Amino acid sequence: MLRFLFWLLDSRATLRRAALATLVANIGIVITGGLVRLTGSGLGCPTWPRCTDDSYVTTREMGFHGVIEFGNRTLTFLIGFIAAVALLAAWRQRKQVPGILAAAVWVLLGIGMQGVIGGITVHMELNPWIVATHFLASMVLIAIAYLFWYRTKEVPPAWTAPKAIRTGGVLITVVSAAVLVLGTIVTGSGPHSGDTRASRTGFDPAAMSQLHGDAVFVMVGLTVAMWLGLRALGAPLRVTRAAATLLAVELAQGVVGFVQYFTGLPWPVVILHMLGACLVWTSTLSLLLSLTPRRSGQAAEDRDHSLASTA
Repeated sequence: MLRFLFWLLDSRATLRRAALATLVANIGIVITGGLVRLTGSGLGCPTWPRCTDDSYVTTREMGFHGVIEFGNRTLTFLIGFIAAVALLAAWRQRKQVPGILAAAVWVLLGIGMQGVIGGITVHMELNPWIVATHFLASMVLIAIAYLFWYRTKEVPPAWTAPKAIRTGGVLITVVSAAVLVLGTIVTGSGPHSGDTRASRTGFDPAAMSQLHGDAVFVMVGLTVAMWLGLRALGAPLRVTRAAATLLAVELAQGVVGFVQYFTGLPWPVVILHMLGACLVWTSTLSLLLSLTPRRSGQAAEDRDHSLASTA
């Protein structure tokens, strides 16, 4: 049995699937966290790490909101388990896949840190700035999980993008991050606070939505320019496709954003918008990484050996 377990952990397919499961799970808990807020269940468990002063689990008296909030907390343990399995597989294959172990470790540590931030959020009674920090920390964790999964892929054929293109990829990533930050401010200014006791930022929601939308338009323009530039350069299909995918996801997300704004923020559409935010972010990372040359394991070993010889 133990030999079979080691064989399973030594499989590149297992590592890749575990890394993908980690990424999907971290996106999933963003969605369930949004459901907690949108159903007004943010303080369904009014304390942390207990659900009440006397119980670690929800009670019948806490009703629907307690079940929703406690269910979201419980998912953290499932995600932690998935990340732990992925870490074991990464440790077994750390020599074959350079950099994979560090990414797996950071994912697991990030999940633990997110639990702490979630506890602070509850104790601060859903302060909108702490809630925003909680969401943005999830985006950082998703980025690490995406990098973890990306490193399990086979190394693609080498292609060195021109410096201007690489700079454009970084700029798109920065603007994408800004869009996420502005999105949290819009949320913190709007009606879905998570609980009637939660405070708001005090900003005008319409003004914040306009600023958020302006940043989205900038990002779309940059992405169109990137796609056209890659096509003009005759870039590999995988790179051009990454830009086209990002553009398509941005446009779809923009449609959802307009729909939720003009229909009064119905919670199913808001949930879809949160999923879209995660997809825009991962598509941004896909484009950025496609513009960054990767070294194969053998190439890395050769380079390290060369550096050691000249030292």
